[in-house]
Parts: sequence; structure tokens; C-alpha cells
Amino acid sequence: MICHLCGKDKLSDEFPDEHLTEECVRQHALLHCLRCVTRSVRDHQKCSQCDVQVTEDNMKYGEYVQTLKFLFPSVASGDEVNTGIQSLSPTTDDPTSYLVITTLSGESVTLPYNADQTIAHLKNVVEQELKAPFNKQSLLYNGIELKTRGQNNAVLKLKDHNVQPNSRIYLLVLLYAIPDEFDDVIFDLFWGYPDSLLLTSANYGRDYLDASVLLYSGSKFVDVIDFSNKSSKLCSGVEHSGDRMDDTKRLGHHTIDVSIKSLPTHIDKLVFILSAWRSPNISKFRNPSLRFFDAKFPDVQLCSDEMSEVADSQAIIMCCLTNKENVWQVFSLKHLSAGNALNYEPLKRNIVSLIAKGYI
Repeated sequence: MICHLCGKDKLSDEFPDEHLTEECVRQHALLHCLRCVTRSVRDHQKCSQCDVQVTEDNMKYGEYVQTLKFLFPSVASGDEVNTGIQSLSPTTDDPTSYLVITTLSGESVTLPYNADQTIAHLKNVVEQELKAPFNKQSLLYNGIELKTRGQNNAVLKLKDHNVQPNSRIYLLVLLYAIPDEFDDVIFDLFWGYPDSLLLTSANYGRDYLDASVLLYSGSKFVDVIDFSNKSSKLCSGVEHSGDRMDDTKRLGHHTIDVSIKSLPTHIDKLVFILSAWRSPNISKFRNPSLRFFDAKFPDVQLCSDEMSEVADSQAIIMCCLTNKENVWQVFSLKHLSAGNALNYEPLKRNIVSLIAKGYI
């Protein structure tokens, strides 16, 4: 990827995944590398792409600096270096060489780099460190999945995939591969009422998150289905329940029914989101979660996922239902984002970026 400021060709990991501020989200795409963005904040207290003022106590700026330290540990964040692809050239026996394995939710582990390490062994380590089952892992490097076996069933290693030292590998976790005989499936997205609200007979401490599903054909947005648009004129087979509030258990639910065989053939991605409506962010809601069912057996849960620690963000991109090689699969994402049901534009930009990088 080419940075539009310094003009250098860099790895995708050397670009930010999110904007510095919500004002930046509304003004521009992410076209500058981490080095250029952090330099602008450090030297000029502003975003490198617009005139929004940003100081060094900005949370995203701090994350950018930490990312640079991960990628280039021997270089202080204020030093001027060429961080292009050609700079990632430590030898494989350099004790400071490593790999960062990270999820889209921010969980990560740093491991020693060994070019001769097999992908199977790496997955075993990831299973131990990040509790992701071996057969549910999809490890992505520069948007390409790392396969354990090649032609003639050959065992593949890091060097076979040209994985460079001091790189970042993204972990996606498969929640469920949908059998071909399935048709109607149910996504139940739910949340706990905030503890901070006063309980009265009138509201029981109620507050709402919104479950939405954004439909895509490749990287092209097609439609959104949510509480105000419970079905789509452009895409049959997807229905939204509206609010289902359980005041006894203090849980809010939105369920989304998907008839897989009724989906138009050009629809290959359904992205499921929980976002705050009245609240400025989702941090006060307890355990935003997902459950998945076959509609024929609604009492038998097929998989689940939850966000146990929620940051100060408007929305969570919880999961995606993706058609890969004619198999519909549910992947956990749990990626934080700006945007909500009043303004989907920041979410759309974030999703398109994830699609472009091969994560959806």
C-alpha cells in the first residue's frame, strides 16, 4: 500500500485501522501511514489529513505508537526511519524478531519469530495463548490465509508464506460452518441493561442497543435491516424482530432471521452490528452477546460469542455471515467502531476497510 503523504510502499499493518477522532471519520478515508499520522500529532497536534486538533493524550494516537513499537521494537517512536516493506529484514535468528498474533477485538499475543515454524505449530500455540480452537482458526497475513498444507499435502511453514519477522498476523475465529441442508437460521443479539440506571416500575433500568445487519455484494453495500427497516425490498430472506425486552432478566434482544436459500446469489456477506442509541457509547451495557440457532430447533444453541469488556465506542461489529467457496460461515469479529443506527456511514467505511483487507 502507498502512503499518500510520504509516498512510500508499506505493509497494510503499517496503516491505521481506525481514525483518530469521530470528526476525522466524517472527513476522510485512512490514506496516511502510522508513521506520518503519529508524526503529525507529535509535531503539530493535528491529524495529518485534516485540520482536526489531536493531542498526544488521544487514545488512538497511543495505540498507533504502540503498534509502531510492536512492528519496529528497536526504533523509538520519535525516530525518523523508512518503515517500508524493505525495512522488515532482521535475520531469523535475531532474538528480537517476533510475530504479533491479534484479533480484531484487540486481544493479542507476541511470539518469537522462527521462519521454519510450521503453521500447524503456530496454530497450536495460538490455541494455548488465545483459547481459539485449532480447527476454528483462520490466520491472515496481508489478507491471505496461512494454510497448514500445500501441494501434495506438503507441510507449510512461515517462510513458505513469506511471513516476515516483526509482522502482525490477524486471527479470525470461525463460530460455525452452516451445513448445506440448513435454510432458516436465527441470530439473537442481546445485551444486559445498564447497572447505573435507577430501577423503577416504569422502566426497570431499560436502555437500548440496536442490532443491525448490513448486506454486501463483494465490497458493495446493498442494504441495511434494523428496527426501523425490518425487511428489505432489495434482498429477500432477512427479517428483523424489533425490540424484545425481558425486564425480569434485564436483557434486551433483537433477533434477525435469515433464510439462506432465499438470499439473492449476489449477496455474499451479512455483517451484524450492535450499536448504542441514546447512550454516547456501549461501555455501560453488560456483556453484548450473540447466539446462533437453526430455526427448526430454536432451543438448541449452535454457537455463541460475547464481548465481556466493552470500550468507549458507539458500536461493535459483532460477526459476519460470509459465503466462502459456496459454504456459509459465521466468523467472530467483535471489532469496535464509530457509528450507529442514526448514522451508518462510519460503520460502512470500517466494514469496507475490513473487506479490503480480507477479514470479512
